[in-house]
Amino acid sequence: MAGMGKRMRPHTLTTPKPLIPVAGKPIVQRLVEDIAKMCDEKIETIAFIIGRHFGEEVEEHLRQIAKEEGAVGKIYYQDEALGTAHAVNCAQECLTGNVIVAFADTLFRADFKIDKEQDGVIWVHRVDDPSAFGVVKLDDNGNISDFVEKPETFVSDLAIIGIYFFKDGEYLKQEIKYILDNDIKEKGEYQLTNVLDNMKNKGSVFAPGRVDEWWDCGNKNATVYTNQRVLANMNGELKRPTDVQENESTIIDPCFIGKGVVLRNATVGPYVSIGDNTTIENSVISNSIVQSDTEIKNANLTNSMIGKHAIYDGEANEVSIGDYCQQSE
Repeated sequence: MAGMGKRMRPHTLTTPKPLIPVAGKPIVQRLVEDIAKMCDEKIETIAFIIGRHFGEEVEEHLRQIAKEEGAVGKIYYQDEALGTAHAVNCAQECLTGNVIVAFADTLFRADFKIDKEQDGVIWVHRVDDPSAFGVVKLDDNGNISDFVEKPETFVSDLAIIGIYFFKDGEYLKQEIKYILDNDIKEKGEYQLTNVLDNMKNKGSVFAPGRVDEWWDCGNKNATVYTNQRVLANMNGELKRPTDVQENESTIIDPCFIGKGVVLRNATVGPYVSIGDNTTIENSVISNSIVQSDTEIKNANLTNSMIGKHAIYDGEANEVSIGDYCQQSE
């Protein structure tokens, strides 16, 4: 999760992308919780590979996310964007025993447990445009026969969603070291797909894992859609804090409403997440993410993201406003 999150600006100018909230929780926290549900045993360590610019407050937040799962949180830095294999190698001391690797800009919905008898499991999902993803091909036994990074011509529509299980972390570390030492790059970077291909050619059998839904958090529109789908699947988990003030206002579920939220003559929902201590007045908001300590007045918003400590007063139907911004129409 060391990237700059350029496609999510202005929101990532002040907050690392994996800490952007979706349905009231940071993306990376939701990912950690979902992975924990796939495991039959206790997670011992969670290694977060980040940029040094994230800062100590973010690092402590990440350690707390690990602690809540009963694990030790460790911080590692990727100082150069040299690819996915290089990123995983930054936490090489944690590559022992059973290992799960996950990229923190993706969420999923699934109901399964990890089969630890497999050499490895690579989770995939069918996509309309596979050219933007690493994809897999399957053999007659349903196992993975080939990995292709962002194919320019069609070879498969099974996209790798960025979650991997490895039975032997030491072997994974050894194969990553091989491509780094031999400077084996794909499109200028050290790719995990090259590591997987080497392991497969040496006899490792990788099974495809399937998810019911896969949600990207790469840009504003994708993150708003992910917020919608997460809310739609939360069922009975959405509970209103007792201190929410609903003055002549309507909440159309499903919505996440944070603590200390004040609504005055407002209609909120469906598919809206509102952070703590935010005030919304004389406004209609649907399918949007509004973060904490923000004020919105006289607005009619949909498919929008508004950051923390922001002030918005206006009529626009779709906006993307970062932390501490003020905007009026």
